[in-house]
Amino acid sequence: MSELRNYQSRPGQSGAQSATMIDEGLRAYMLKVYNLMALGLTITGIAAFVTAQMAIGSDGQLTAFGQAIYLSPLKWLVMLAPVGLVFFMSFKIHSMSVSAAQTTFWVYAGLMGLSLSSIFMVYTGASIVQTFFVTAASFGALSLYGYTTKRDLSGMGSFLIMGLFGVIIASLVNIFLASSALEFAISVIGVLLFAGLTAYDTQNIKESYYEADGSDVAGRKAIMGALQLYLDFINLFLFMLRFLGNRE
Repeated sequence: MSELRNYQSRPGQSGAQSATMIDEGLRAYMLKVYNLMALGLTITGIAAFVTAQMAIGSDGQLTAFGQAIYLSPLKWLVMLAPVGLVFFMSFKIHSMSVSAAQTTFWVYAGLMGLSLSSIFMVYTGASIVQTFFVTAASFGALSLYGYTTKRDLSGMGSFLIMGLFGVIIASLVNIFLASSALEFAISVIGVLLFAGLTAYDTQNIKESYYEADGSDVAGRKAIMGALQLYLDFINLFLFMLRFLGNRE
């Protein structure tokens, strides 16, 4: 470490070369994060589409498989398994190997696809695709802002977390109230909340990069960063789908 600091402190060409190496390392790190996130979204999309094809017959009625995963007690496992797995990854990531963490992320993405397949029963396929591309464009712009801005977004953290808990509580309450006005308010707040989280998390992931990290540490950081951005994208997509989606 002392040699690295001494090297970085040398003036002139050596300092410029060091800064260039750090910039290149950061770009490679962020590219890995985005690639992992994109592959996770691809797995989720394929899993959701295939599951929906198996669960919904050509006549629009549920098949035996669809009745099992949407109507039977198995639906609770389909809904809660991704939640359990994301908590498992959050607590165990530091003790897992990079390959194990990456495999767990792929499994999680697949389970999310299974869970999200029910949106094909509610919304038209065209509106789902349209909303996905709108979400992708919005996410890209927000993440780019978080990556390039000189403004410190850390002050938004506590506000966004409190807002997230508020949305979760309001969503649970609205299960019993079934209020369309409250649902609209939750959707608006949800879009704004995850828009802010996208920029905030991107900046945090960028700042978590450390050029002296070993390959295992950097690999685990990249996977957790991909998971954070993946969750931001999925939730932003689902809240936007409430506005843009055409119901079946």
